[in-house]
Amino acid sequence: MSRVLEPLVVGKVIGEVIDNFNPTVKMTVTYGSNNQVFNGHEFFPSAVLSKPRVEVQGDDMRSFFTLVGSLVDLASLTQTN
Repeated sequence: MSRVLEPLVVGKVIGEVIDNFNPTVKMTVTYGSNNQVFNGHEFFPSAVLSKPRVEVQGDDMRSFFTLVGSLVDLASLTQTN
């Protein structure tokens, strides 16, 4: 039996917030000079004071992409005890 290790699947972002997808290009996001963003990693607010640098790789300069941010922990904010 295989285990799902992708943080966005484990956190139910893929499947509940967005549909399943297969990435077609590589994208990197960096804060400051060396704080690269990886799925499932968190930063302190002091590490993300500057705007992020987003790099989308690909050979076709005619392609455009939309970067969408979401508050994936919204369910825990709206749950009542």
